Amino acid sequence: MAASPAQRRRWEREQARLRASVVEEDTEEWQKDPRFTGLERVGGVDLSYIKGDESRACASLVVLSYPALEVLYQDCRMVAVSAPYVAGFLAFREVPVLVEAVQRLQQEEPQLQPQVLLVDGNGLLHPRGFGTACHLGVLTDLPCVGVAKNLLQVDGVVRDELHREQVRSLQSSGEAFPLTGASGKVLGMVLRSYNNSSKPLYVSVGHRVSLDTAVRLVRACCRFRVPEPIRQADIRSREYLRKLPCAPLEVPGAVPASPERWVRGQSGVCWRHELQ
Repeated sequence: MAASPAQRRRWEREQARLRASVVEEDTEEWQKDPRFTGLERVGGVDLSYIKGDESRACASLVVLSYPALEVLYQDCRMVAVSAPYVAGFLAFREVPVLVEAVQRLQQEEPQLQPQVLLVDGNGLLHPRGFGTACHLGVLTDLPCVGVAKNLLQVDGVVRDELHREQVRSLQSSGEAFPLTGASGKVLGMVLRSYNNSSKPLYVSVGHRVSLDTAVRLVRACCRFRVPEPIRQADIRSREYLRKLPCAPLEVPGAVPASPERWVRGQSGVCWRHELQ
């Protein structure tokens, strides 16, 4: 499955159109507070693919409390992934099912809507300045942060010896340095998020958040190297695949097929397992 040149051109035009809506600054009061006072719910999203089958995946959306980082909500379901994987256009493959997951939450458990989403991928750190975190943020109108585990080499930013030396200079959790492109624009930040891991994260603005706030938030959400909302979404999607190798498939826009949802009980301890 490959994208035609015409398809790529359509995608480029769509990215350019949506890129104009990206807000690269803080829009919420909690973002302006050093302790994020007022922030209560942080979301994370992930897609896990079946080995050997790139057309099916488990889409996972979790919402965690803040600052306790306890899971309040989980939605995992099998989805059909129709768009091919093309570097720089991952959003067209994954964002539609993630938007639907957010919309389900907004309709079914509106009180648990996340105030910000952490996305396993890039935001402005992208060849056309519009990665998955930007795409999801614009379509849901939620603040979004891109958190990538590997460096996407764009605008002259490369993983050369200088970059590796800068990464080695990050000695403790919370230390960071900016990624500045050949254009002079700061595209993101390289963050050491965990003392026990020398591998950094690449944080970039998605939508409705400043880069400084994005980095502070990622740091605050890390118990390990990967921020907890993304880590929990990944754990749950992989576990869903492990338990249900023949899980029912959902086509975006179709009637949901037996998803698995968990909602935090009112007691704060019990869970309710729902099959729709």
